Amino acid sequence: MSEIEKRPPANPKQNRILAALPHEDYERLLPDLKLIPMPVGMPISESGDHLNFLHFPVSGIVALIYALEDGSSSEIALVGNEGMVGVSIFMGGDSMPSSTEVQSVGEAYRLSRKVMKHEFSLGEKLQHLSLLYTQALIIQTSQTAVCNQHHSLDQQLCRWLLMSLDRLHFNEMDVTQEMIAHLLGVRRESVTQTASKLQKDGLISCRRGHITVIDRPKLEARVCECYAVVKDEYDRLLPHPRGAP
Repeated sequence: MSEIEKRPPANPKQNRILAALPHEDYERLLPDLKLIPMPVGMPISESGDHLNFLHFPVSGIVALIYALEDGSSSEIALVGNEGMVGVSIFMGGDSMPSSTEVQSVGEAYRLSRKVMKHEFSLGEKLQHLSLLYTQALIIQTSQTAVCNQHHSLDQQLCRWLLMSLDRLHFNEMDVTQEMIAHLLGVRRESVTQTASKLQKDGLISCRRGHITVIDRPKLEARVCECYAVVKDEYDRLLPHPRGAP
């Protein structure tokens, strides 16, 4: 079964920020939300773009990627249904030095820059949630930089897998090792060797273009502290999904 077939029909309240809005605010926003598909590899924005839309993913994952002049690149953050893509719209910067690219297939609700800026100016719940999410995003990008500098590729891959699974909400994903290498900013051969080691130890199962996590507790025991730091801050700052403890 593909990732698309596993997902329920899209609904704006599958996004944690939209779901946390008071009924009146949600109903006011609803006519301006447009559902769009997010195929793998789709660029939502390029570095330096003047953003015209904010995106609220309800499924899939968007990667924030920083590219260097020599052509190398590295993922600096992941965004799933816990957040939004395009925070520069309400933070006043108009653009970002990073690009955004769909890592895992999904869907998002798009909101125009004009509507978002108006809603933000009202100073109500959406503004509060947006600022909390931005704080969580800053923590994620900062911790990712620390992880890339100080921890092994084995630990980085474990962190990336766990953070991805948290946003996909099941234990498998369609992703190539070449894409993982692109996102982590390392050679594909290094990812292949590291993934093979995790597979040999019984943590994951790999086949072409697909990874399944077999033993999540062991993966969590093997990951560096960066995963828990980011997860704890997201749980502290952002509303839990409806029905969650």
